Amino acid sequence: MPRLTRALAAFVTAALFFAGCSVEASSETPEPDTSATPEKAAQPSAEPTPTEEPPELIGGGTEIFPDKRFIALYGHPTYPELGALGEQGPQESAERAIKLAEYYEKHTDKQVIPAFEIIVTMASSEPGEDGNYSAIADREAIEKYLDAAEEHDIYVVLDLQPGHSDFLSQAKVFEDFLTRPNVGLALDPEWRLAPGQVHMQQIGSVSAAEINETTEWLAELTAEHELPQKMVILHQFRTSMIRGREQVNTDHPELAMVLHADGHGTPEQKLDTWRVLKQDLPEDMHMAWKNFYRQDQPMFSPKETYELEPKPWFVSYQ
Repeated sequence: MPRLTRALAAFVTAALFFAGCSVEASSETPEPDTSATPEKAAQPSAEPTPTEEPPELIGGGTEIFPDKRFIALYGHPTYPELGALGEQGPQESAERAIKLAEYYEKHTDKQVIPAFEIIVTMASSEPGEDGNYSAIADREAIEKYLDAAEEHDIYVVLDLQPGHSDFLSQAKVFEDFLTRPNVGLALDPEWRLAPGQVHMQQIGSVSAAEINETTEWLAELTAEHELPQKMVILHQFRTSMIRGREQVNTDHPELAMVLHADGHGTPEQKLDTWRVLKQDLPEDMHMAWKNFYRQDQPMFSPKETYELEPKPWFVSYQ
C-alpha cells in the first residue's frame, strides 16, 4: 500500500533520622547507690530510612497491558510537516493529546492514556557529519515535550529513524530520557538503511537480531533503575521491513511489545495491511494503528478505529 511521503519533510535537515532519649537535669541530683547493680543506660534507637515508593505508570501500576490503551500525537518537536505533534508547542500538544484520548473513552472499558510519540532521530537526505543520514533532534526541544508530558500525565515514546546507524547506538544516546518511568521506545525500520542505500530510493528494514539486541539493553536498563514496564513499538507496513519477525524476543517482563501498522491510504488498503501484519504475530505482541490526518482517504473515526480486530492497544495520529 502507499507509504506516507513524510520523509520529504524529514529531510529539512535520605538522611537517617535518630530518635534519642531526652534526659532533663534535676535541681537535686541524688548520690549514686553503689550497692545496687547499675542498670544499663538507655541507648538511642534509630528509625529506618524511609524508602521511596517505586515509580508507577500513568494511571497506576507497573504493567502497561492489559488495563491501559494509548492515544498518541506523532511527530517531530520542531518540524510540523512530520506530524501533528509538531504543529503546536508542548503545552498545546498535551491539551490536544488529552482531548484525543477522551474521544476514545466511550468505546472501551479500559483506561485510555494520552501519549506523545516523538521523532528524536530523523531520516535525512544528507549524510551529515557522521555519514549516517540521520539527524538527532534538539535535546532541549525534546525535553520540553517530556516535561509537558510529565506535568499532564502523558506517556511518551521516543521514535528512532537511524539511517546507516543502528537502533541500539541511537537508543543509548537517549539513555537519560529512557530512565524516566513513563518513557518508552519506538523503532522505525523504514528508515534503517543497508550499506549503499539512501532514503527515498527504497524502504529500509531491520533484522530480528538487531531488535533483540536493542530490547535486551532496554530491559536491563529498566531493571537496573527499578522502573515500571516500558513500551517498545515496532513500526511496520510491509512484511519485508522486519526480517525474521518470528524470532523477535517478546519474553522480557520489563517490556511490553507493540507492532504498529504504519501505513496510509483508503480504508480497504489499510485493512489489507492490518490483516497481513497480524498473521503469525509473535506471542505477547500487541497491535497498534495509525491515523493520518491528510493522507488517509478518509481517516477512521475513533469508533471505527476501535472496531478493528483486535482492538488496537496504541493509536497514533500523524
